[in-house]
Amino acid sequence: MNNKNLKNLISVDFKLEKLYSGTIWAEGPVWLESERLIVWSDVKSNKMLSYNVDTLEVIDYRNPSDFNNGNCTDHEGRIIRCQHGLRRVIREEKNGEITVIADNYNDKKLNSPNDVAVSKLGNIWFTDPPYGILTNQEGHKSESEQDGNNLFMVDKDFKIKKINAKFDKPNGLAFSPNGKYLYVADSGAANPGNFDLSRPHNIQVFELDDEENIISNKIFAEINDGFPDGMTVDVNGNLFVCDPKGEKIHIFESSSNYIGYINIPERVANCTFGGENKTDLYITASTSLFRIKTLTQGL
Repeated sequence: MNNKNLKNLISVDFKLEKLYSGTIWAEGPVWLESERLIVWSDVKSNKMLSYNVDTLEVIDYRNPSDFNNGNCTDHEGRIIRCQHGLRRVIREEKNGEITVIADNYNDKKLNSPNDVAVSKLGNIWFTDPPYGILTNQEGHKSESEQDGNNLFMVDKDFKIKKINAKFDKPNGLAFSPNGKYLYVADSGAANPGNFDLSRPHNIQVFELDDEENIISNKIFAEINDGFPDGMTVDVNGNLFVCDPKGEKIHIFESSSNYIGYINIPERVANCTFGGENKTDLYITASTSLFRIKTLTQGL
């Protein structure tokens, strides 16, 4: 850990804890406040797990999960999930029923929805790279029906909109605390078994108006000799970005000023805040679920 620059975020006394080991590719952690659970995906094992922060128990949450990847909650605390296998985004209702948020665009199947975030207005934004259709390891190998790999938004009337922006492989995403900015990772440099720095490995930032129309977008930051995957934001607008190749979580201020990094001993995919007052950072990395206490809070 780069403690010098992170002293206001993470104390030198706070150590990385391994809470669980046994997954193949851990992804998509989400905090379920009402159940006191961290839920996450083991994409390649086609299941989801949960960690109870009070009992410390780990159990299967959904098995099978249709190669579930990213997760988030909406304003009512309902979990929203990205299923590579069925190439769709779903919501789990309080009564256990499943609502399909999106499974096509222009009557053509989505690629493999990867990560998802809910905006201040309750709109559901998700990325649609091809990782779930490139091989059978994270979904079902298939040809893409879309014209590329895109960022989408679904409003409260379930109308889906493709965002006019150029991506190679859009991946993790997160909103700023005021909801005016959306950060989206482009992990184009990463293909299964291959890494190509000539392709995108950056984070774009989108400025939104009050109706969440895009005012502008630009490159927020490049990940040097790595690529961004999942990400989260704290209450002060600091962006925590997972870098699987570098095995680090990079931390940026909202100005894009680089603060520092946390070393993770495995290929790190995603992170989220949870626990008491959302001061704990939960991290999914290959075989393990980690936690580190912080001096900040998640949203």
